[in-house]
Amino acid sequence: MERNNRTDDIILLFDNYGQDSRSLRESFRQAGYDCPAVVIEDDGFLPDGITSVYGHFLGDFKETRGKEARPRYFNEITVPDYWEISGTNNGGKVHDLYRERGRIFYAEPLHKRLVKVVDWCDENGIVRSSDHYNRCGALYARTVFNKKGQRVNKTWFSASGQEIIMENYITDNVILNEEGKVKIFSSKVEFIVYFMEKTGIGARRIFYNSLSTPLFVSEKLPSYSKRDVLFWQEPVGDEIPGNMKIILSGKAKRTNQIMVQKKHAYDRLLALGAQKDMLRKLGFVYPFQRENQHRPQALICTNSDQIEHCRELVEALPRMHFYIAALTEMSSKLMRMGGYENVSLYPNVRMDVLETLFEKCDYYFDINHMAEIVSSVRQAFLHNQLIFAFQETIHNRDYVAAEHVYPAANAKQMITDVKAILEDAKLLKEHLKKQHEAAAAEEAEAYMEI
Repeated sequence: MERNNRTDDIILLFDNYGQDSRSLRESFRQAGYDCPAVVIEDDGFLPDGITSVYGHFLGDFKETRGKEARPRYFNEITVPDYWEISGTNNGGKVHDLYRERGRIFYAEPLHKRLVKVVDWCDENGIVRSSDHYNRCGALYARTVFNKKGQRVNKTWFSASGQEIIMENYITDNVILNEEGKVKIFSSKVEFIVYFMEKTGIGARRIFYNSLSTPLFVSEKLPSYSKRDVLFWQEPVGDEIPGNMKIILSGKAKRTNQIMVQKKHAYDRLLALGAQKDMLRKLGFVYPFQRENQHRPQALICTNSDQIEHCRELVEALPRMHFYIAALTEMSSKLMRMGGYENVSLYPNVRMDVLETLFEKCDYYFDINHMAEIVSSVRQAFLHNQLIFAFQETIHNRDYVAAEHVYPAANAKQMITDVKAILEDAKLLKEHLKKQHEAAAAEEAEAYMEI
């Protein structure tokens, strides 16, 4: 089938660039469409090729900072004399003697300890301001809070340090300093519409994934025809979201179709009476790295020694070799697991070694308590590893079939199922198919039809 790769008539508009937004953009790219993407809520770490609405007016930080254009390590933020900075792989803190004065939040992946936001607290521990740092290590925005910890305003700074944008959360006004002139907008939506008209993208078809600001922008732009599309990626509660009803009733100015990207949300909308002719179920085109080779090798990624039923699984599945990797040191409890012949431990694992483990293992056990590391469940999914989890430990249900999630009290059933799959390559393929269906894996042709 011949592909029409024309993208000058489409723009992807995202509230933020979370995983679902990234997956949607990647799906278009996998289908041969490199659509321009615009993000409203920029966290300072957008990848190359993504346009930031606010960042558009701030200038080129990479060019301005030159050789210093790199993310800040957690202990490189500026603090008063004698204040102490400390950090773990999950976050950092700033202390003035015994009093906590700052909290440091990292960009993903957390273990690199690269600063994204620093919250500054008053004597009562209430956050009074947040400093926002970008991937060039520059302070590009600051949020101010009142005594109750409520947002008051946010200011964006240019690459040269000048105040360029100020958004007032009390009045909703946005003030832009542009080319020596001050422009005042009555709302964020009006500001974004100005950006889209200024950059010449307002007349394009808008594909968006939020019923908040992106929908309001679509409604505010001139209406040439109904060609915009909502890609719905969220759960659905007891009733159809109010703003979605506007689209379903045909009252939206530019939007005429809703692509529902999660099966449970699609089924729920139909059950609530949504018009089927307005909805279409459309998953994601995933960049799978390889095929599953039915090897009895399993990976566990963890930064704690709290691995549910680890010993039972190792002892009950002697054919399965378990590779347990951590970004940190391992406790003596976990190190003792290395005494089993079918267990290999990787404390302080390097990223290149971890990538090799994702390549060589065909099973993944999401059974560690505490936080997920290196987006391991998604990585396992993209490497076509068959994923098993406990209800008490699962970190990302989007990539795990319901049939592969067990109560911790029913670990014996997990073991029985794994044994059966180890013995039968055909059964493995059937379970991988269930996993792909649960994640709404789509063929590229489905996106070409849009």
